[in-house]
Amino acid sequence: MNQRLASLHPNPGWSADDAPKPNPTSAITDAVGKHCILELYNCDPSRLDDEAFLRETITTAAKRAGATLLNLITHRFEPQGVTGLALLAESHISIHTWPESGYAAVDVFTCGDHTMPELACQVLVEGLAAADHKLTSFRRETPGSIAGSEREPLLAAC
Repeated sequence: MNQRLASLHPNPGWSADDAPKPNPTSAITDAVGKHCILELYNCDPSRLDDEAFLRETITTAAKRAGATLLNLITHRFEPQGVTGLALLAESHISIHTWPESGYAAVDVFTCGDHTMPELACQVLVEGLAAADHKLTSFRRETPGSIAGSEREPLLAAC
C-alpha cells in the first residue's frame, strides 16, 4: 500500500474562523520556553523502525539540548513504526515514525533559558539520516496575568 504523506497527517479540520485565537485581554510578556516542530523526510527506514536506536538517539538529543531526561517510553508497532516520549524536567520530546514513508514527526518543547531545543532537532535530523526536513520553532510566552506571580513548585526547572 503506497500512502502519501498528506493522507497520514490530515488537517485537524479547523477553518480560519474556527481556529483558536489569542485572548486580546491577556498581555504577553516574557517567554517560558521554546517549542520546535520538526518534520523529517526521506529518512533511513531501518532507523525509523529501530526502537533501541531511537531510544539512544532521543537520549542523546535531550543531553545535547541541555535538558534533563526524567523518563523515556517507547512503543514499536507491528508491522512497523515507533512512538517515543521523553519526559524532561524542562518539558518533553516526542517522535512518531512511519518507516514505510521515510517520515518522522517530532515535537521538542523546553522551558528555561539553559536549554537549546534546536540542538536536539539537529541530533534527530542527523541520526535518522533525513534527506530533507522542515523545522518550525516559536516561543511559548507567559500570559501577563501570571507573569509576576510565583508559580509552584518554587524549585521547578521551568
